[in-house]
Amino acid sequence: MAFETLHYEAEYNNRARVPDHPVHIAGWQRDAAAYREVARCELDLAYGPDERHRMDLFHPENGESSGPVVLFIHGGYWQAFDKSSSSHLARGANMRGLTVAVPSYTLAPAATLADIIAGIEAAADYIMQRTGRPIVATGHSAGGHLAACLMARPVPQQRSIRAAMPISGLFDLPPLIGTSINKTLGLTVEEAHRLSPLEWTPPKSGKLVAVVGGAESSEFLRQSRAIVDAWNQAGVTTRYHEVPSAHHFDVIAGLGDPADPLVDIVAELTAEA
Repeated sequence: MAFETLHYEAEYNNRARVPDHPVHIAGWQRDAAAYREVARCELDLAYGPDERHRMDLFHPENGESSGPVVLFIHGGYWQAFDKSSSSHLARGANMRGLTVAVPSYTLAPAATLADIIAGIEAAADYIMQRTGRPIVATGHSAGGHLAACLMARPVPQQRSIRAAMPISGLFDLPPLIGTSINKTLGLTVEEAHRLSPLEWTPPKSGKLVAVVGGAESSEFLRQSRAIVDAWNQAGVTTRYHEVPSAHHFDVIAGLGDPADPLVDIVAELTAEA
């Protein structure tokens, strides 16, 4: 058991795996602030009652699309960051004519993981009600988990999400139980199973592309392959996509570039959602 805990700590502690992670995080904050200065955006829209139930909407520069809205959910193991670190990741999709929503959400320990999932569901519902348009859900790390939860949730057809692109997502949560990541989350074994999208009834249709960095840990690679395999067997059209040589902190960088393969995938999903 001690070996297993040490193994999972090494596999999931991305800050330890990437020693220069502060440089990447500082870059996110700098680039996000710079993009907010020039983007067509609506900031701090309230989608719920909590202080962090706020989202930013980034609109295409050359007119509004009538297609799906791209919902990007930030990572941070459900306990760090907010929407202000991700604004620049809307640029690539905006340049391709797509609207992008970037929400904050209440973090652990102020919120349980079940509360966080419910908050993101409220954010998705707000977007669909406000725009009358469907959603393509994407997100990084913990945000990838939340994107998968959105696609898998049982809701009426008009509120369903039929396409998602989780990036370095977490879909199987029990391995986190003995790690330092769980000190703030406080997940029990039962909760970890109950809140793992891999243990939910998969959607029966739709499209999912699971993205992961080629230089990430074997557990992150396994998690993405696992959801691709499980959901494909249920009837979802799935694909596994590795970003060559990318680690956990630079795997999302391509979202800022309209010519990047990640933005190609987003555009493909919005065309078919």
